[in-house]
Amino acid sequence: MKNFKTILFSTLIVFTLYSCATDEIADVVEELEDQNVIIDDTEFTATDWTVDTHSKDADPNFEEVFKDNTVKRLDLVVTSERWQTMLNNMESLYGTFGGTSGGPGGPGTGGATTEVDENPIFVPAEVFYQNKEWYRVGIRFKGNSSLQSSWQAGILKLSFKLDFDEFEDDYPQIKNQRFYGFKKLSLKNNYDDKSMLREKVATDVFRNAGLAASHTAFYTVYVDHGNGPEYFGVYTLVEEVDDTVIDTQFSDDDGNLYKPDGDAASFASGTYNEDEYVKKTNEDEADFSDVSDLYSILHNATRTTDPATWRTNLEAVFDTDVFLKYLAVNTVVQNWDTYGRMTHNYFLYNNPDTSKLTWIPWDNNEALQTGKMGGSLPLDFSGLNATQWPIIGYLYQDEEYKAKYDTYVQEVIDDAFNETTI
Repeated sequence: MKNFKTILFSTLIVFTLYSCATDEIADVVEELEDQNVIIDDTEFTATDWTVDTHSKDADPNFEEVFKDNTVKRLDLVVTSERWQTMLNNMESLYGTFGGTSGGPGGPGTGGATTEVDENPIFVPAEVFYQNKEWYRVGIRFKGNSSLQSSWQAGILKLSFKLDFDEFEDDYPQIKNQRFYGFKKLSLKNNYDDKSMLREKVATDVFRNAGLAASHTAFYTVYVDHGNGPEYFGVYTLVEEVDDTVIDTQFSDDDGNLYKPDGDAASFASGTYNEDEYVKKTNEDEADFSDVSDLYSILHNATRTTDPATWRTNLEAVFDTDVFLKYLAVNTVVQNWDTYGRMTHNYFLYNNPDTSKLTWIPWDNNEALQTGKMGGSLPLDFSGLNATQWPIIGYLYQDEEYKAKYDTYVQEVIDDAFNETTI
């Protein structure tokens, strides 16, 4: 990671006052700017560091970080230079702030989003919470179409990703820094959600149904980028799947974790592409046999010639029960921005206990509405192209799986929105 430096001119300028005439000061400043004079900002002491609040040795404190009945405050402090670097990077990716430029490829049309493969850059910042400081935390803007749409609409309330030891190589004082046991967290801006409830409610319904899903909580966020704390709004803090979700909701986090994105995420015939099954764990191991097996079995001829054998083989590599329960919840809450409409917004985790790929939902801010891009899927998937979305289509065409799905749908309807459990 490139070591970030802070530009500082004032000390050298004061020194030159003793030897330079007044009319020469401007020339000195210009020269210093040209030389990019810098100082190292690595000299600091992490005075607020405790085992419970900052150390990797602490267990994740869900009660502290994801408390349901309180809206807490989080402050992000970043130097004006680094903030400008973040904005410049966004402009290079998505065009002029408040404009409709489609990024480096040229102007867009009507504000339409353009696919960008590169994430915004991380910069070091300080995070303050409950009168405690976290040091040189990596922060960056995050999101896909919501990030681009907000930027082009001139909305600076953008989502953030926080990585508390992103810059540990540059700042040894923060090695394995955590936020009450969490290495990574997302701050979602609740884009296009005036209620600011969709992400939290949908994710809570998934978790209450017994599915692995992120914890969430509401925070007010203030950003100081050189002019004092500025209120950015109410955000939803979201637990990261590749951090504590797989570590605390499974027996361990050693399995392959994938975040599919692109045509291959559909698992449609002819789309298999390992580059689009993005690994979030075990990245250095070139083993994609689990997703390859799922793809092959899904499209095996036994699906129609010998359904019992097909189910047995499928269940050996894929947790069909978890998927059917997920599918029931996702369809009831009308969450359209995921599998079945879009080729993203889910994870697959190879559960070490079962050696089966297990479905994990992600990014649920478009739930609980009629939907876009063709609308949310109906409960019976009428009109769904089964060959385009075979994990839904082929399982729903199987009578045994359809019966399980129908049972789960009724359970979600009866339980998830019961007044005593909401």
